[in-house]
Amino acid sequence: MKTRILLAIFGLSLINMACETTRKELSDDELMSKAKELVQQYIIVDGHVDLPYRMEQGGFMVQQKVLNVSVGASDGNFDFPRAKEGGLDAPFMSIYIPAQYQQVPGYAKKFADSLINMTKQLADTYPDEFAIAYSPDDVEQHFKAGKISLPMGMENGAPLEGDIALVEYFQKAGIRYVTLTHGRDNKICDSSYDTTRTHGGLSEYGRQVISEMNRVGIMVDISHVSDDTFWQVMELSKAPAIASHSSVRHFTPGFERNMNDEMIKKLGENDGVIMINFGSSFLDGEYRARRAAYDEHVINWLADNELTRDDPKAKTYIEEYTKNNDPWSNVQKVADHIDRVVELTGGTDNVGFGSDFDGVGDSLPTGLKDVSTYPNLIYELLKRGYSDEDIAKMCYKNVFRVWREVEEIASRS
Repeated sequence: MKTRILLAIFGLSLINMACETTRKELSDDELMSKAKELVQQYIIVDGHVDLPYRMEQGGFMVQQKVLNVSVGASDGNFDFPRAKEGGLDAPFMSIYIPAQYQQVPGYAKKFADSLINMTKQLADTYPDEFAIAYSPDDVEQHFKAGKISLPMGMENGAPLEGDIALVEYFQKAGIRYVTLTHGRDNKICDSSYDTTRTHGGLSEYGRQVISEMNRVGIMVDISHVSDDTFWQVMELSKAPAIASHSSVRHFTPGFERNMNDEMIKKLGENDGVIMINFGSSFLDGEYRARRAAYDEHVINWLADNELTRDDPKAKTYIEEYTKNNDPWSNVQKVADHIDRVVELTGGTDNVGFGSDFDGVGDSLPTGLKDVSTYPNLIYELLKRGYSDEDIAKMCYKNVFRVWREVEEIASRS
């Protein structure tokens, strides 16, 4: 038996070596052409896109179509044409609840309901372009029909309002993951951004929430939680968890919002998935200092020349200055984070994409500025020797595996 296993591993190694050799023989143009083919061939799931909150802030209304993302939008990171160009098929719509909304009893739930209804309204208004997805099977069906699926995840469990019955309520409303908290501790657990450490991890109610999420079939999302909360979730949850939009702390020392090496290993051991956040501050610990220096220079130049950013001369200068002093991170750094996860977990089974498009402002990295740019990341991964199957796992197979396992565990409850 051991001999057969070793021969199989050796055979796979030879195949991978052959693939890498073939890739190295391809030109950059040929690799990009292949990347563009793969993004259309494979389903791409993105763990976190903040379109609903952007629609709420931008005044989305059906009749007036104030923010119509079924056609090209002049701002933001997401719309239908750009998503189709980039191959994005299933962006998890973030039902984002700002932490301040949890301070008024009942308001977080009311706001969550409004964003859920708005997302469903988007699909109802443009049924040829969008469809709500409640399962991987739905996503596959919509993919075949050329539609973009809109699964929903709740960012911040505050709308549960301390009422365990609301877990099932939101599952029936279409929520398929819950990010347990956001920028502050809530009734469920402690936040990575909050130094108060109210519960020392999960509250007693939070422990009940984990069990109930397992029972009804909602993925547990550990993005934003404190380290203590993460380890307690790993101990309690019967189902694998996801980090819907987090990156690797190795590249951002001291930034608890990202996951450290031991956490990533544990997530992998539990068959979970970390979906890499594209925000520059999540990718590069030196970004903030570079960005501050860049902004200071541009502001001072505008003041010295008595110009605004809209002046043609200013636009030309800023464009040229940016080329030579680009403060943002880049698509290569996203691939570095993926490499690190693969190294820590021993393979490509535990990593995916969680861009945070429409959620991280103008901090998106060079090469990944909107949903049309996934081919740039796939190109970089191909260039590094990842196989087509590796890329398929990152695009959708890994998160589908977790999603289906959560469904299976719920079906046995």
